[in-house]
Amino acid sequence: MKKNNSPWIYQLKRTVFFPVAHGDLCTDITIVGGGIAGIATAFFLLTTTDKKVTLIEANKIARGATGHNAGQVVSYFERSFADIVSEFGLEKAGEAQKSIEDSWMLLDQMYTVAGLSIPFSRFIGHAGLSSYDQVITHLKDTVCRQQARLPLETFRISEKAPFLKDIPNEYSGLYEVVPHDKVRSLLESKDDSFNAVISYQKGCLNSALFCEEVALYLHNTYPDRFSVYEDTMVGKVVLKDTHALLDVGNATIETDKVVLCTNGFDTLTIFNESGLDIDTRFHHDIKATIGYMSGYLEDMNKPPIAISYFTNPDASSEDPYFYFTRRPYEYSAGSTKNLISIGGPEVSLEDKMAYSRDLLYPDSAQETIDTFIKSVYELDPNKKIDYQFTWHGLMGYTPNLIRRIGFEPKNPVLMYNLGCNGVGILPSVFGGKRIADLVNGSTDSTIFDPQ
Repeated sequence: MKKNNSPWIYQLKRTVFFPVAHGDLCTDITIVGGGIAGIATAFFLLTTTDKKVTLIEANKIARGATGHNAGQVVSYFERSFADIVSEFGLEKAGEAQKSIEDSWMLLDQMYTVAGLSIPFSRFIGHAGLSSYDQVITHLKDTVCRQQARLPLETFRISEKAPFLKDIPNEYSGLYEVVPHDKVRSLLESKDDSFNAVISYQKGCLNSALFCEEVALYLHNTYPDRFSVYEDTMVGKVVLKDTHALLDVGNATIETDKVVLCTNGFDTLTIFNESGLDIDTRFHHDIKATIGYMSGYLEDMNKPPIAISYFTNPDASSEDPYFYFTRRPYEYSAGSTKNLISIGGPEVSLEDKMAYSRDLLYPDSAQETIDTFIKSVYELDPNKKIDYQFTWHGLMGYTPNLIRRIGFEPKNPVLMYNLGCNGVGILPSVFGGKRIADLVNGSTDSTIFDPQ
Protein backbone atom coordinates (compact mmCIF):
# COMPACT_ATOMS: atom_id res chain seq x y z
CA MET A 1 0.00 0.00 0.00
CA LYS A 2 1.33 3.41 -0.98
CA LYS A 3 0.34 7.00 -0.33
CA ASN A 4 -1.79 8.99 -2.76
CA ASN A 5 1.03 10.71 -4.65
CA SER A 6 -0.07 12.72 -7.69
CA PRO A 7 2.46 13.96 -10.30
CA TRP A 8 0.33 17.06 -10.84
CA ILE A 9 0.37 18.06 -7.17
CA TYR A 10 4.11 17.34 -7.10
CA GLN A 11 4.69 20.15 -9.64
CA LEU A 12 2.78 22.80 -7.68
CA LYS A 13 5.20 25.35 -6.25
CA ARG A 14 2.91 28.11 -4.95
CA THR A 15 4.09 29.62 -1.64
CA VAL A 16 1.32 32.21 -1.19
CA PHE A 17 -2.14 30.89 -0.31
CA PHE A 18 -5.55 32.50 -0.02
CA PRO A 19 -7.17 33.19 3.39
CA VAL A 20 -9.92 31.36 5.23
CA ALA A 21 -13.28 33.15 5.06
CA HIS A 22 -14.22 35.18 8.17
CA GLY A 23 -17.16 37.41 9.05
CA ASP A 24 -20.15 38.39 6.94
CA LEU A 25 -19.49 38.65 3.21
CA CYS A 26 -21.62 39.87 0.30
CA THR A 27 -21.08 39.05 -3.37
CA ASP A 28 -22.91 38.63 -6.68
CA ILE A 29 -21.89 35.06 -7.49
CA THR A 30 -20.31 32.43 -5.25
CA ILE A 31 -18.53 29.47 -6.83
CA VAL A 32 -18.14 26.38 -4.66
CA GLY A 33 -15.10 24.37 -5.74
CA GLY A 34 -11.62 25.45 -6.83
CA GLY A 35 -10.87 22.82 -9.46
CA ILE A 36 -10.95 23.15 -13.24
CA ALA A 37 -14.73 23.71 -13.28
CA GLY A 38 -14.66 26.41 -10.61
CA ILE A 39 -11.66 28.22 -12.08
CA ALA A 40 -13.10 28.13 -15.62
CA THR A 41 -16.42 29.44 -14.30
CA ALA A 42 -14.65 32.27 -12.49
CA PHE A 43 -12.58 33.11 -15.58
CA PHE A 44 -15.54 33.50 -17.92
CA LEU A 45 -17.71 35.29 -15.37
CA LEU A 46 -14.96 37.82 -14.70
CA THR A 47 -14.02 38.34 -18.35
CA THR A 48 -17.54 38.56 -19.79
CA THR A 49 -19.65 40.11 -16.99
CA ASP A 50 -19.29 42.89 -14.43
CA LYS A 51 -20.23 40.60 -11.53
CA LYS A 52 -18.39 40.36 -8.25
CA VAL A 53 -17.25 36.75 -7.90
CA THR A 54 -16.23 34.81 -4.79
CA LEU A 55 -14.68 31.34 -4.98
CA ILE A 56 -14.80 28.97 -2.00
CA GLU A 57 -12.47 25.94 -1.81
CA ALA A 58 -12.60 23.41 1.02
CA ASN A 59 -8.91 22.57 0.66
CA LYS A 60 -6.42 24.33 -1.62
CA ILE A 61 -7.00 25.36 -5.25
CA ALA A 62 -6.81 22.35 -7.60
CA ARG A 63 -5.87 19.86 -4.85
CA GLY A 64 -9.07 17.83 -5.30
CA ALA A 65 -10.18 15.82 -8.33
CA THR A 66 -8.41 18.26 -10.68
CA GLY A 67 -5.09 17.45 -9.02
CA HIS A 68 -5.78 13.73 -9.05
CA ASN A 69 -6.93 13.08 -12.61
CA ALA A 70 -5.30 11.43 -15.62
CA GLY A 71 -4.26 14.72 -17.16
CA GLN A 72 -5.78 13.89 -20.54
CA VAL A 73 -7.66 16.46 -22.60
CA VAL A 74 -10.26 14.75 -24.80
CA SER A 75 -13.50 15.83 -26.48
CA TYR A 76 -15.62 12.68 -26.31
CA PHE A 77 -18.40 11.63 -23.98
CA GLU A 78 -18.00 8.40 -22.07
CA ARG A 79 -21.17 7.26 -23.75
CA SER A 80 -21.93 6.29 -27.33
CA PHE A 81 -22.67 9.37 -29.44
CA ALA A 82 -25.36 7.40 -31.30
CA ASP A 83 -26.98 6.67 -27.95
CA ILE A 84 -26.96 10.38 -27.06
CA VAL A 85 -28.56 11.10 -30.44
CA SER A 86 -31.30 8.56 -29.71
CA GLU A 87 -32.12 10.34 -26.43
CA PHE A 88 -31.83 14.00 -27.43
CA GLY A 89 -32.11 14.01 -31.22
CA LEU A 90 -29.45 14.64 -33.85
CA GLU A 91 -29.54 18.44 -33.69
CA LYS A 92 -29.19 18.78 -29.92
CA ALA A 93 -26.61 16.00 -29.65
CA GLY A 94 -24.59 17.47 -32.51
CA GLU A 95 -24.65 20.93 -30.92
CA ALA A 96 -23.45 19.44 -27.64
CA GLN A 97 -20.59 17.53 -29.25
CA LYS A 98 -19.55 20.62 -31.19
CA SER A 99 -19.62 22.67 -27.98
CA ILE A 100 -17.17 20.30 -26.32
CA GLU A 101 -14.88 20.23 -29.36
CA ASP A 102 -14.99 24.03 -29.63
CA SER A 103 -13.81 24.15 -26.02
CA TRP A 104 -10.26 23.58 -27.26
CA MET A 105 -10.46 27.25 -28.29
CA LEU A 106 -11.84 28.22 -24.87
CA LEU A 107 -8.94 26.42 -23.20
CA ASP A 108 -6.53 28.22 -25.53
CA GLN A 109 -8.23 31.50 -24.63
CA MET A 110 -7.74 30.92 -20.90
CA TYR A 111 -4.13 29.90 -21.50
CA THR A 112 -3.36 32.95 -23.67
CA VAL A 113 -5.24 35.60 -21.69
CA ALA A 114 -3.62 34.47 -18.42
CA GLY A 115 -0.20 34.52 -20.12
CA LEU A 116 0.68 30.96 -19.14
CA SER A 117 3.87 29.18 -20.16
CA ILE A 118 3.24 25.78 -18.57
CA PRO A 119 3.41 22.74 -20.92
CA PHE A 120 0.26 22.03 -22.91
CA SER A 121 0.58 19.33 -25.60
CA ARG A 122 -1.90 18.68 -28.42
CA PHE A 123 -1.64 15.80 -30.87
CA ILE A 124 -3.55 13.06 -32.65
CA GLY A 125 -4.31 10.38 -30.05
CA HIS A 126 -5.76 6.91 -30.51
CA ALA A 127 -8.18 4.34 -29.11
CA GLY A 128 -7.73 0.60 -29.64
CA LEU A 129 -10.78 -1.62 -30.18
CA SER A 130 -10.69 -5.38 -29.89
CA SER A 131 -14.13 -6.71 -30.86
CA TYR A 132 -16.79 -6.59 -33.58
CA ASP A 133 -19.35 -5.04 -31.22
CA GLN A 134 -16.97 -2.23 -30.28
CA VAL A 135 -16.24 -1.53 -33.95
CA ILE A 136 -19.93 -1.46 -34.90
CA THR A 137 -20.75 0.83 -31.96
CA HIS A 138 -18.12 3.33 -33.10
CA LEU A 139 -19.17 3.04 -36.73
CA LYS A 140 -22.71 3.94 -35.68
CA ASP A 141 -21.21 6.95 -33.91
CA THR A 142 -19.36 7.84 -37.11
CA VAL A 143 -22.60 7.77 -39.09
CA CYS A 144 -24.21 10.10 -36.55
CA ARG A 145 -21.21 12.44 -36.63
CA GLN A 146 -21.44 12.54 -40.41
CA GLN A 147 -25.17 13.33 -40.25
CA ALA A 148 -24.50 16.06 -37.68
CA ARG A 149 -21.79 17.51 -39.93
CA LEU A 150 -19.09 17.02 -37.32
CA PRO A 151 -15.46 16.27 -38.20
CA LEU A 152 -14.95 12.51 -38.54
CA GLU A 153 -12.45 10.47 -36.59
CA THR A 154 -9.94 8.47 -38.62
CA PHE A 155 -11.10 4.84 -38.45
CA ARG A 156 -8.71 2.01 -39.33
CA ILE A 157 -9.48 -1.72 -39.18
CA SER A 158 -6.86 -4.45 -39.42
CA GLU A 159 -6.90 -6.61 -42.53
CA LYS A 160 -6.57 -9.54 -40.12
CA ALA A 161 -9.66 -8.65 -38.09
CA PRO A 162 -11.66 -11.91 -37.90
CA PHE A 163 -14.93 -10.00 -38.33
CA LEU A 164 -13.86 -7.84 -41.28
CA LYS A 165 -16.21 -9.55 -43.76
CA ASP A 166 -19.11 -9.32 -41.31
CA ILE A 167 -19.17 -5.50 -41.24
CA PRO A 168 -22.39 -4.37 -42.99
CA ASN A 169 -22.03 -2.61 -46.34
CA GLU A 170 -23.82 0.47 -44.97
CA TYR A 171 -20.55 1.41 -43.23
CA SER A 172 -18.48 1.18 -46.39
CA GLY A 173 -16.30 4.23 -46.87
CA LEU A 174 -16.25 5.14 -43.19
CA TYR A 175 -13.11 3.15 -42.39
CA GLU A 176 -9.84 2.09 -43.97
CA VAL A 177 -8.50 -1.46 -44.00
CA VAL A 178 -4.81 -1.42 -43.04
CA PRO A 179 -2.05 -3.93 -42.32
CA HIS A 180 -2.21 -5.29 -38.80
CA ASP A 181 1.22 -3.83 -38.05
CA LYS A 182 -0.25 -0.36 -38.65
CA VAL A 183 -2.77 -0.91 -35.87
CA ARG A 184 -0.06 -2.15 -33.53
CA SER A 185 2.20 0.76 -34.43
CA LEU A 186 -0.40 3.45 -33.77
CA LEU A 187 -1.32 1.85 -30.47
CA GLU A 188 2.37 1.32 -29.60
CA SER A 189 1.34 -2.17 -28.57
CA LYS A 190 2.68 -5.67 -28.84
CA ASP A 191 -0.78 -7.07 -28.11
CA ASP A 192 -2.30 -8.65 -31.24
CA SER A 193 -5.83 -8.61 -29.84
CA PHE A 194 -6.56 -5.05 -31.05
CA ASN A 195 -8.30 -5.15 -34.42
CA ALA A 196 -9.08 -1.48 -34.99
CA VAL A 197 -7.90 1.98 -34.02
CA ILE A 198 -9.71 5.33 -33.94
CA SER A 199 -7.61 8.50 -34.15
CA TYR A 200 -8.62 12.04 -33.18
CA GLN A 201 -7.32 15.15 -31.45
CA LYS A 202 -6.25 14.71 -27.83
CA GLY A 203 -3.95 16.51 -25.46
CA CYS A 204 -2.36 16.52 -22.04
CA LEU A 205 -2.13 19.22 -19.40
CA ASN A 206 -1.33 19.50 -15.72
CA SER A 207 -4.75 20.92 -14.95
CA ALA A 208 -3.84 21.50 -11.29
CA LEU A 209 -0.94 23.77 -12.26
CA PHE A 210 -3.14 25.37 -14.91
CA CYS A 211 -5.85 26.17 -12.35
CA GLU A 212 -3.40 27.54 -9.84
CA GLU A 213 -1.84 29.87 -12.42
CA VAL A 214 -5.21 31.08 -13.75
CA ALA A 215 -6.47 31.70 -10.20
CA LEU A 216 -3.44 33.87 -9.44
CA TYR A 217 -3.94 35.75 -12.72
CA LEU A 218 -7.60 36.45 -11.93
CA HIS A 219 -6.77 37.49 -8.38
CA ASN A 220 -4.17 39.99 -9.61
CA THR A 221 -6.24 41.27 -12.55
CA TYR A 222 -9.62 41.68 -10.82
CA PRO A 223 -8.74 42.60 -7.20
CA ASP A 224 -12.01 44.49 -6.73
CA ARG A 225 -14.24 41.78 -8.18
CA PHE A 226 -12.61 38.45 -7.33
CA SER A 227 -12.11 36.93 -3.89
CA VAL A 228 -10.78 33.46 -3.12
CA TYR A 229 -11.03 31.63 0.19
CA GLU A 230 -9.18 28.37 0.78
CA ASP A 231 -9.59 25.85 3.60
CA THR A 232 -13.19 27.03 3.78
CA MET A 233 -15.86 24.33 3.91
CA VAL A 234 -19.41 25.12 2.84
CA GLY A 235 -21.72 23.35 5.28
CA LYS A 236 -25.14 24.75 4.45
CA VAL A 237 -26.74 26.55 1.52
CA VAL A 238 -30.08 28.29 2.08
CA LEU A 239 -31.84 29.20 -1.16
CA LYS A 240 -34.31 32.06 -1.07
CA ASP A 241 -36.36 33.71 -3.85
CA THR A 242 -33.70 36.16 -4.98
CA HIS A 243 -30.47 35.15 -3.25
CA ALA A 244 -28.73 32.51 -1.17
CA LEU A 245 -26.98 32.33 2.19
CA LEU A 246 -23.92 30.11 2.61
CA ASP A 247 -22.75 28.93 6.01
CA VAL A 248 -18.98 28.47 5.76
CA GLY A 249 -18.09 28.03 9.41
CA ASN A 250 -16.59 31.32 10.51
CA ALA A 251 -18.42 33.32 7.87
CA THR A 252 -21.81 33.79 6.25
CA ILE A 253 -21.90 34.68 2.57
CA GLU A 254 -24.89 36.42 1.02
CA THR A 255 -24.90 35.92 -2.74
CA ASP A 256 -27.24 36.46 -5.68
CA LYS A 257 -26.21 33.15 -7.28
CA VAL A 258 -24.33 30.08 -6.11
CA VAL A 259 -22.63 27.76 -8.61
CA LEU A 260 -21.71 24.26 -7.46
CA CYS A 261 -18.52 23.07 -9.20
CA THR A 262 -17.48 20.26 -6.89
CA ASN A 263 -17.60 16.49 -6.48
CA GLY A 264 -17.60 17.01 -2.72
CA PHE A 265 -21.28 17.83 -2.63
CA ASP A 266 -22.12 15.39 0.16
CA THR A 267 -20.71 17.83 2.68
CA LEU A 268 -23.45 20.27 1.70
CA THR A 269 -26.94 20.58 3.11
CA ILE A 270 -29.24 22.52 0.80
CA PHE A 271 -32.45 24.16 1.97
CA ASN A 272 -34.80 25.57 -0.65
CA GLU A 273 -37.06 28.02 1.18
CA SER A 274 -38.89 29.12 -1.96
CA GLY A 275 -40.00 25.80 -3.39
CA LEU A 276 -39.73 22.03 -3.40
CA ASP A 277 -36.93 20.28 -1.54
CA ILE A 278 -33.99 19.50 -3.85
CA ASP A 279 -31.58 18.14 -1.26
CA THR A 280 -32.32 14.41 -1.60
CA ARG A 281 -32.23 14.37 -5.38
CA PHE A 282 -29.04 16.39 -5.52
CA HIS A 283 -27.19 14.22 -3.05
CA HIS A 284 -28.09 10.83 -4.44
CA ASP A 285 -28.26 10.92 -8.21
CA ILE A 286 -24.53 11.36 -8.89
CA LYS A 287 -22.47 8.20 -8.68
CA ALA A 288 -19.05 8.43 -7.07
CA THR A 289 -16.15 6.38 -8.42
CA ILE A 290 -12.49 6.22 -7.39
CA GLY A 291 -10.11 6.06 -10.33
CA TYR A 292 -6.60 4.65 -9.81
CA MET A 293 -3.53 5.74 -11.79
CA SER A 294 0.22 5.09 -11.73
CA GLY A 295 3.15 6.83 -13.39
CA TYR A 296 6.83 6.26 -14.08
CA LEU A 297 9.62 8.14 -15.84
CA GLU A 298 11.58 7.12 -18.92
CA ASP A 299 13.96 8.83 -21.33
CA MET A 300 12.35 11.59 -23.38
CA ASN A 301 12.87 9.90 -26.76
CA LYS A 302 9.24 9.77 -27.92
CA PRO A 303 6.63 12.50 -28.56
CA PRO A 304 3.58 13.14 -26.36
CA ILE A 305 0.63 10.81 -26.93
CA ALA A 306 -2.61 9.63 -25.33
CA ILE A 307 -4.05 6.20 -26.09
CA SER A 308 -7.10 4.33 -24.79
CA TYR A 309 -7.24 0.54 -24.84
CA PHE A 310 -10.44 -1.51 -24.76
CA THR A 311 -8.76 -4.75 -23.72
CA ASN A 312 -12.03 -6.43 -22.77
CA PRO A 313 -13.87 -7.52 -25.96
CA ASP A 314 -17.20 -7.29 -24.12
CA ALA A 315 -16.62 -3.72 -22.87
CA SER A 316 -18.93 -0.95 -24.06
CA SER A 317 -18.32 2.80 -24.22
CA GLU A 318 -19.55 3.10 -20.64
CA ASP A 319 -17.31 0.39 -19.18
CA PRO A 320 -13.86 0.97 -17.64
CA TYR A 321 -10.89 0.82 -20.00
CA PHE A 322 -7.16 1.46 -19.73
CA TYR A 323 -5.74 4.84 -20.70
CA PHE A 324 -2.12 5.71 -21.34
CA THR A 325 -0.48 9.13 -21.61
CA ARG A 326 3.10 10.14 -22.32
CA ARG A 327 4.29 13.72 -21.93
CA PRO A 328 7.42 15.72 -21.01
CA TYR A 329 7.75 16.10 -17.27
CA GLU A 330 10.24 18.01 -15.14
CA TYR A 331 10.74 15.74 -12.14
CA SER A 332 13.67 17.73 -10.79
CA ALA A 333 15.13 21.10 -11.75
CA GLY A 334 16.84 20.90 -15.12
CA SER A 335 15.98 17.23 -15.63
CA THR A 336 13.11 16.55 -18.04
CA LYS A 337 11.91 13.02 -18.70
CA ASN A 338 8.84 11.49 -20.26
CA LEU A 339 6.16 10.71 -17.71
CA ILE A 340 4.20 7.58 -18.54
CA SER A 341 0.77 7.67 -16.86
CA ILE A 342 -1.57 4.68 -16.85
CA GLY A 343 -5.06 4.40 -15.41
CA GLY A 344 -8.00 2.05 -15.61
CA PRO A 345 -8.92 0.36 -12.32
CA GLU A 346 -12.03 1.86 -10.74
CA VAL A 347 -14.07 1.27 -7.61
CA SER A 348 -17.63 2.52 -7.16
CA LEU A 349 -18.56 4.08 -3.83
CA GLU A 350 -21.96 3.55 -2.31
CA ASP A 351 -21.15 6.13 0.34
CA LYS A 352 -19.50 9.16 -1.25
CA MET A 353 -18.46 10.38 2.19
CA ALA A 354 -16.18 7.33 2.43
CA TYR A 355 -13.69 8.86 0.01
CA SER A 356 -10.63 10.66 1.29
CA ARG A 357 -7.53 11.76 -0.61
CA ASP A 358 -5.57 10.33 2.31
CA LEU A 359 -6.69 6.77 1.50
CA LEU A 360 -3.74 4.52 0.73
CA TYR A 361 -3.25 3.29 -2.83
CA PRO A 362 -4.17 -0.44 -2.93
CA ASP A 363 -1.63 -3.00 -4.10
CA SER A 364 -4.31 -4.64 -6.26
CA ALA A 365 -4.67 -1.50 -8.41
CA GLN A 366 -0.91 -1.28 -8.85
CA GLU A 367 -0.71 -4.94 -9.86
CA THR A 368 -3.51 -4.51 -12.42
CA ILE A 369 -1.78 -1.54 -14.00
CA ASP A 370 1.62 -3.24 -13.96
CA THR A 371 0.20 -6.33 -15.67
CA PHE A 372 -1.48 -4.19 -18.31
CA ILE A 373 1.52 -2.03 -19.18
CA LYS A 374 3.85 -5.03 -19.46
CA SER A 375 1.46 -7.04 -21.63
CA VAL A 376 0.30 -4.23 -23.94
CA TYR A 377 2.97 -1.52 -24.14
CA GLU A 378 6.33 -2.11 -25.83
CA LEU A 379 8.19 -3.07 -22.67
CA ASP A 380 10.29 -6.00 -21.56
CA PRO A 381 7.81 -8.05 -19.47
CA ASN A 382 10.59 -8.89 -17.02
CA LYS A 383 11.54 -5.27 -16.44
CA LYS A 384 10.89 -3.96 -12.96
CA ILE A 385 9.20 -0.58 -13.23
CA ASP A 386 9.87 2.10 -10.65
CA TYR A 387 6.53 3.86 -10.24
CA GLN A 388 7.38 7.30 -8.89
CA PHE A 389 3.69 8.17 -8.66
CA THR A 390 0.61 6.25 -7.60
CA TRP A 391 -2.56 8.28 -7.16
CA HIS A 392 -6.34 8.14 -7.06
CA GLY A 393 -9.12 10.66 -7.55
CA LEU A 394 -12.86 10.97 -7.11
CA MET A 395 -15.02 11.09 -10.23
CA GLY A 396 -18.68 12.09 -10.23
CA TYR A 397 -20.97 10.39 -12.77
CA THR A 398 -24.39 11.83 -13.55
CA PRO A 399 -27.11 9.24 -14.28
CA ASN A 400 -27.11 9.90 -18.03
CA LEU A 401 -23.32 10.54 -18.22
CA ILE A 402 -23.97 14.08 -19.46
CA ARG A 403 -22.46 16.97 -17.53
CA ARG A 404 -24.94 19.07 -15.54
CA ILE A 405 -24.61 22.75 -16.44
CA GLY A 406 -27.16 25.46 -15.73
CA PHE A 407 -29.95 26.51 -13.41
CA GLU A 408 -31.54 24.26 -10.82
CA PRO A 409 -35.13 23.93 -12.13
CA LYS A 410 -36.63 24.30 -8.65
CA ASN A 411 -34.73 27.49 -7.85
CA PRO A 412 -32.55 29.36 -10.38
CA VAL A 413 -30.54 30.98 -7.60
CA LEU A 414 -28.64 27.67 -7.62
CA MET A 415 -26.55 26.70 -10.65
CA TYR A 416 -24.41 23.67 -11.52
CA ASN A 417 -21.23 22.97 -13.45
CA LEU A 418 -20.47 19.45 -12.34
CA GLY A 419 -20.33 15.76 -13.22
CA CYS A 420 -16.91 15.01 -14.70
CA ASN A 421 -18.12 11.62 -16.01
CA GLY A 422 -14.48 10.53 -16.30
CA VAL A 423 -13.42 13.08 -18.94
CA GLY A 424 -13.69 16.43 -17.24
CA ILE A 425 -11.27 19.07 -18.54
CA LEU A 426 -12.97 20.28 -21.74
CA PRO A 427 -16.54 19.81 -20.42
CA SER A 428 -15.57 21.80 -17.31
CA VAL A 429 -14.20 24.64 -19.42
CA PHE A 430 -17.28 24.61 -21.62
CA GLY A 431 -19.41 24.59 -18.48
CA GLY A 432 -17.66 27.71 -17.21
CA LYS A 433 -18.42 29.57 -20.43
CA ARG A 434 -22.00 28.27 -20.43
CA ILE A 435 -22.58 29.55 -16.88
CA ALA A 436 -21.34 32.99 -17.92
CA ASP A 437 -23.60 32.97 -20.98
CA LEU A 438 -26.61 32.10 -18.82
CA VAL A 439 -25.78 34.88 -16.36
CA ASN A 440 -25.55 37.20 -19.37
CA GLY A 441 -29.09 36.24 -20.36
CA SER A 442 -28.76 33.32 -22.76
CA THR A 443 -32.00 31.35 -23.05
CA ASP A 444 -31.01 28.63 -25.53
CA SER A 445 -31.43 25.07 -24.25
CA THR A 446 -28.84 22.28 -24.39
CA ILE A 447 -28.61 18.64 -23.40
CA PHE A 448 -26.54 19.81 -20.39
CA ASP A 449 -29.47 21.65 -18.79
CA PRO A 450 -30.35 20.16 -15.37
CA GLN A 451 -33.57 18.19 -15.59
